[in-house]
Amino acid sequence: QVQLVESGGGLVQAGGSLRLSCAASGSGFSINVMGWYRQAPGKQRELVAGITGTANRNYADSVKGRFTISRDNAKTMVYLQMNSLKPEDTAVYYCYTRVGISDALYWGQGTQVTVSS
Repeated sequence: QVQLVESGGGLVQAGGSLRLSCAASGSGFSINVMGWYRQAPGKQRELVAGITGTANRNYADSVKGRFTISRDNAKTMVYLQMNSLKPEDTAVYYCYTRVGISDALYWGQGTQVTVSS
C-alpha cells in the first residue's frame, strides 16, 4: 500500500508561481512513475506531468515551458514548479504514482490551485 500526501496549493494571481510537493510513503514498493493530474470543475481529469523511474519526463502541451516536474534523489518525493500561471490552470491537482510489477495506481487526496485574473 502506498500513501501520497500533497502540499503547496493555494491562491495566486495570474503570472505568479506555485510549487506543489507530493510525498510517497509505504513499504516494499518500486515506483515506476510519479506525477500530477488535474481536474477543473466540469472537466475530466487530465495529465499534467509525469516523471519515470529513469527520469524521463512528459508534460501536457498546455503546460510545456511553464511547469517543471522534478523529484528527490530517494525518488519518494515529486515536485511541480508552476510558473506563469494562468486562470485556466485553476483546478484540483492530484499526485499519482504507479508502482511495482502490477503497475498499481495510487492517488493523493488532491490540492486546490486557484489562479485569479
